[in-house]
Formats: sequence, C-alpha cells, structure tokens
Amino acid sequence: MARRHIAEDPPSRLAIWARRMAFFSLAAVAVSIIVVHSGLLDIGPAVVSFVVALAPAVIALGLAFAALAVIWIDGLRGMGRAFAAIGISIALLGYPAYLAYRAYKLPWIYDITTDPIDPPRYDVLARLRPRDANPVAYAGLYAHEQQHAAYPDIEPLDEDATPEAAYSAALAVITKHKWTILDRRPPQAAARREGHIEAVAHSLVMGFADDIVVRVRGGPDGSRIDVRSSSRYGSFDFGSNAARVIGLINDIDDTIGNQKPEPVVLPPPKKPQQQPKRDQPATSKR
Repeated sequence: MARRHIAEDPPSRLAIWARRMAFFSLAAVAVSIIVVHSGLLDIGPAVVSFVVALAPAVIALGLAFAALAVIWIDGLRGMGRAFAAIGISIALLGYPAYLAYRAYKLPWIYDITTDPIDPPRYDVLARLRPRDANPVAYAGLYAHEQQHAAYPDIEPLDEDATPEAAYSAALAVITKHKWTILDRRPPQAAARREGHIEAVAHSLVMGFADDIVVRVRGGPDGSRIDVRSSSRYGSFDFGSNAARVIGLINDIDDTIGNQKPEPVVLPPPKKPQQQPKRDQPATSKR
C-alpha cells in the first residue's frame, strides 16, 4: 500500500525571524559588555553600543507577539520559536527597564557623602581621574538636599572605638569587598592625622568605575567615620552610590561590634612590705 504523506503546516516566518533577532541581540549585548570592560572605547561610545545592541531585542519581542497571533489564526507552526524569542528579549530588556524605573523615581545625582559640609576629599583619585570624568569637588548643599530627600538614613557613623580600631574595621570591610585600594593612611594621634582610605569599585554588569573614600577622625568619645562614593562618569548613578555608602557604614559598624577587645593586662599585686619590728621597752615586773 502506498503511504499517504500528510503535509505539515509551514512554520511561521515571523517566529523564525523573531528568534533570529533575539539571538542576534544577545550576541551583540555580550560583545558590547566585553568592549566596555576592556576599555577599547570611551565611556560614551561604549554606552551607545550597549543601547544599540538592545534594539534588536525590542524588534524580536514585537515580531514574536505578531507570530503568536498569526500562529493562532492560521494554525502555523513556530510556537516554540516565538516563546524563545520572548524569553530572550525579556531577559535582555528586564534589567534596563528596571534601571529606567529607578531613573524616574530617584534624583539625578552621582555623588553621595555622609558629610556635605566637609566631605571626604579625593587625593590619589583626583590625580588619576581622566579629564572627561566628573569633577572631584562635591556639588554642594543642593545635591545634599536631593540626597537627604531620597536617602534620609545616610549619616556619619559615630563609634566608641578608637580611631585605630575604626580604621582597621573600615580597611577590613573594603578588602572583603575586593575593591581596588589606591591609598591608605592609618590615623596617628601624635601627628593629629586622620585615617584615610581611597578605593575603586566596579559595577557588576558594565564594569563602570565608582570612586570611594573613607575618613576616620578621632573624637572625645571615640571616632567618627565618614564615607563618600561617586560615579566617575554620568550624571545619574541609579542609586548605586547610596546603596554602597549605606552598606559600607553598616558593615563597618558590624565589624567594630564584633571586634574582640584587647585584654587588659594588670600588673601583679604588690606584696605588702613588712615593717621591721621595733624593740619594745622592757617592762618592769612588780
């Protein structure tokens, strides 16, 4: 008997192109991230390349939804391709959409500090920053008003520990975060020198550089710790510097609280000296 071949419905071309565009966007985003981390392009063109790489994901998302409609109406194949395109596109566009939401909710500032009157200063980082980077000088009280409205919990950390102990705790926390330490100067009470640490942190995805400085000053009741974190590029930080300052302050506070106090070695008690016996006068017998 001759076999009858049942013609299968053709796959949806929209679904095919949707998946192709999604994979192309995925590859382009990966390449753009590698370019940003390698420093082959300046920060402006690097960001533009990342945004352009996301454009095919938007096209793929539209094609995928159109393919689903065509598949439902005409009974074509390609449902798996369409859902694959939707999944890849949402994965690529989800984080940028979250950042866009934060850009809408948060103030447009890039420099966060616990002391707006006398912010910790960049010394080594001021010489290393490129000319096209953000200025190292703090923006002033207007920026702090915006900071205080968005992040009212950011304030200096006052501890009853010695400046040396507070500096050691701050250095231990920064080392634990694996930030690049560029300068460290422990406090010296005799020379009236404050503790100073400068470091660089990089964002997880794009590897953008954020500069950090920690200042430790002694006081009558212990020490005061001030922190400053600012983005090297861009006029908006998506809240990353504020999160870093709050986390750093909390970690330093926990580290100081977990420090074991140095045992106080008391001198051995002195034995009471025995006074020499005096010759008692002879008593007359009656």
